[in-house]
Amino acid sequence: MDFLTGTTTDQAPANPNATDDILASQPIGYWSGQAHAVVTRHLRDAMAGIDVTQPQYWVLNSVKYQPAAPSRDEIAAQLLPLADGQHEIPRVVAQLLHRGWLRTDATDHLYLTDAGEAARTRLRELVTDLRAVVHDGISDDDYAATLKVLRRMISNIEAAGKP
Repeated sequence: MDFLTGTTTDQAPANPNATDDILASQPIGYWSGQAHAVVTRHLRDAMAGIDVTQPQYWVLNSVKYQPAAPSRDEIAAQLLPLADGQHEIPRVVAQLLHRGWLRTDATDHLYLTDAGEAARTRLRELVTDLRAVVHDGISDDDYAATLKVLRRMISNIEAAGKP
């Protein structure tokens, strides 16, 4: 048993053709990165077909589900961990205001317009359909178990601190 990892399995080089019997030796960074890239590309390609971006969907949902109308800064701060840099979400908010999918009040708080809610609803249907493709053949229990494992890995790394 390896003292640092608590496992008896050596890590092998990433192998996209790894058989089931050697999956335990595969690097999580490779496989989680591949899953992220493939799922994100699939989602963004489908959204591009209807002239919408994933960050636009994030903003529409965030505005919809806030308990009170959020400010631009609040939305930007909330979505920064998902964004490609600090300027992406403010740009998306500007795009959605220009499209008429968001509006602001005198205090610069954001609200969905009827057109914005209609777009968000269409996107929700699209994302639900895309999710069904991604989850085909995967039970809810298996999916939840996978997320628990990933969450534990994240926690382990955070608890270990910087090397």
